[in-house]
Amino acid sequence: MDLASFIDHTNLNPAAKKEDILNLCDEALEWNFASVCVNPCYVPLASGRLKDKGVNVCSVIGFPLGANTMSSKAYEAEEAFKNGAAEIDMVMNISYAKNGYYDLLREDIAGVVRVVPDCIVKVILETCLLSDDEIIRACSEAAKAGAHFLKTSTGFSSGGATVRHVELIRRSLPPEIGVKASGGIRDRETAEAMIAAGANRLGSSRSVFICKAASV
Repeated sequence: MDLASFIDHTNLNPAAKKEDILNLCDEALEWNFASVCVNPCYVPLASGRLKDKGVNVCSVIGFPLGANTMSSKAYEAEEAFKNGAAEIDMVMNISYAKNGYYDLLREDIAGVVRVVPDCIVKVILETCLLSDDEIIRACSEAAKAGAHFLKTSTGFSSGGATVRHVELIRRSLPPEIGVKASGGIRDRETAEAMIAAGANRLGSSRSVFICKAASV
């Protein structure tokens, strides 16, 4: 299995330095990861390093809480695209799901999808904060809103990806919409388990360690 092709090589550390992001990009080129995932302020730097080299730049939006207004998320996404992002990982409004405000949840996602029609949009659920019923309904609303992937976690909350949640998300989506497992994926065994459960993409800051282990 070519694990590298599944991986969004990630550095969302708020204290990351310029050289950390440039190293992230160089590792992505060396290993041929699917993308690098960085905070919005580093999209111009990463896109400059990776331009026309076959590795996408992904930016997080409404991160990590998802509680931003709809218009601010749309603006963030549009600016990230203009700065070179080809993929957007947006945190859905978790409170909307908890309150049962599913029309607003769908519009929150659709507002981002509309302003970046040329981007892959991945919607972060934060599964550790949701019931199974809330996950299933959020998947349905995200699919209606035009999301391309549903993602388990930010990695900044009380829990990360689990095999059970990946399986649940996969069952709750049509086959053309992908599943990204993220949060706590630190070794080859966990990465392979997430893919076996139905993940099409993985988010990890331990990507090189995972791929080195897979190549032994």
